[in-house]
Amino acid sequence: MSRLGVNIDHVATVREARKTNEPDPVWAATLAELGGADGITLHLREDRRHIQDRDVRIMIETVAVPTNLELATAEDVLSIACDLKPSQATLVPERREEVTTEGGLDVVGQQGKVADAVKRLQDAGIQVSLFLDPDSQQIEAGIATGAEAIELHTGAYAHASAKGPASEQFAELEKASKQIRDAGILLNAGHGLTYRNVRPVAQIAGMHELNIGHSIIARAIMVGLEQAVRDMKRLVSP
Repeated sequence: MSRLGVNIDHVATVREARKTNEPDPVWAATLAELGGADGITLHLREDRRHIQDRDVRIMIETVAVPTNLELATAEDVLSIACDLKPSQATLVPERREEVTTEGGLDVVGQQGKVADAVKRLQDAGIQVSLFLDPDSQQIEAGIATGAEAIELHTGAYAHASAKGPASEQFAELEKASKQIRDAGILLNAGHGLTYRNVRPVAQIAGMHELNIGHSIIARAIMVGLEQAVRDMKRLVSP
């Protein structure tokens, strides 16, 4: 049975569109909990385009479920994570010009930098996950850093499933999932997952947690956040 981590970044995106104090992502996190979320995920970007330092601090202090802080390997956000101590930190790539995270972290190309960030977070008592494409070389490099979990980037599968059959992309996820399981570390997944395509990914053997944001927040506009989380929870953990 997979756990559901609810990403509340898009609530903060709406707030920052007007630079006001609503909607409050902290309130959204509480509603997600009431809907059955097993964890709250939030991404503290270097440019602070949505989640702010204040959001991270209050959420870590107040939510009852584990917090998963997504962040780059940059000094300022690493320092904040080590100080505030979320339940888990997920290292992700980051480009200022991207609308949302466009791919997995390149561990092969920056093994030392990523390994240093992993150790620094772990020394602060934080469990570490790496956001990686379903690529065997990247996964092997990620395992070598000593991270406790790997979150598979499901974007290619999600984009393909929106257009038709996605069997090839799903097979890649299954292969990568086995590599992660065989290494004895936690298997997570996320990015682009929706109410239409989530079930096969949730049913991959050993899937520990799915992190989903945009699709839940989009439905919440129509039915309310608590109900939207309940609807996704039924699909992830039937």
